[in-house]
Amino acid sequence: MGSSVNLRWSRVANLVPVLFGITLVSFLLLRLVPGDPAQQILGNRYTPEAAAGIRRTLGLDRPLLEQYWMFLKGAMTGSFGESYQYHRPVGELLLDRTGASLMLVGLTAVFCAALSIPLGIWAAVRRGGLVDQATRVLFTLGFALPAFLVGIVLILVFGLTLGWAPIGGYGTGVASHLGHLVLPALTLAIPFSTVLVRSLRSSTITVLEADFVTIARLKGISESRILLRHVLRNAIGPVAVVFGINLAFLVGGTVVVENVFSIPGLGSLLVGAVSTRDYPVVQAVALVLAVFVVLVNLLTDVVHGLLDPRLAAGVQR
Repeated sequence: MGSSVNLRWSRVANLVPVLFGITLVSFLLLRLVPGDPAQQILGNRYTPEAAAGIRRTLGLDRPLLEQYWMFLKGAMTGSFGESYQYHRPVGELLLDRTGASLMLVGLTAVFCAALSIPLGIWAAVRRGGLVDQATRVLFTLGFALPAFLVGIVLILVFGLTLGWAPIGGYGTGVASHLGHLVLPALTLAIPFSTVLVRSLRSSTITVLEADFVTIARLKGISESRILLRHVLRNAIGPVAVVFGINLAFLVGGTVVVENVFSIPGLGSLLVGAVSTRDYPVVQAVALVLAVFVVLVNLLTDVVHGLLDPRLAAGVQR
């Protein structure tokens, strides 16, 4: 138990250099992108003298190392400065946009579970059969399609042709928000579920061939009870790890999908800030997304340990 706790604290400590590296890379890449924030702010009023004054006011005339230190110091105190574009504190913008992104990720996770768990188990139990073959072909096709193309197909079929769901925007009120997020969440869930179905099918087949499952069958325990009480619990652990590893791709997908469906989340805020060279917003959103991903990966390790006690036993040995 002690070794397991130490291992998790070690992983928490490892997050510090990871976050530091992400902030440094995003800071340097942003400075390499062509474009001048002062020119974006001034627009038609641009003059070299006015631009120099804007850069001096924003601290952009200082050395890069000093600018980076100012950003780190502000981030450690929860202050990300003021947006060049919106003229509002960046913290307020993040709070306004985080809700939509979290609802999108949460609904995507629900759709992923609804698609991948029954199909993965069904394909494993009936492996080699027609359902297994059809599932593998369909989900291989879904995995090969990029998210934006899946989104366009869903908009054409379920939005414009059938009229079952809104094709853009966010609506007002929780029910309206969820209705507007159905197609974006499906756009993310379909390709993401292909990975989970394959993983769950493989781990379920491995567990079904284990000795304790054979013993349970010899004792006369029903197949449904074996699946629910013995197989699913042992098979879901590796799937949780796959989910955590691929979550970064899901977060990256939200950036594209939010812009395709005009959802006012962190992804659309990030794209707009990059195009206007809104440095404080870009750096803050990149840091928030990075913290979200690494925390979910840490949570994945904890959940995996709880679902699979053999992991903790292995650490103790």
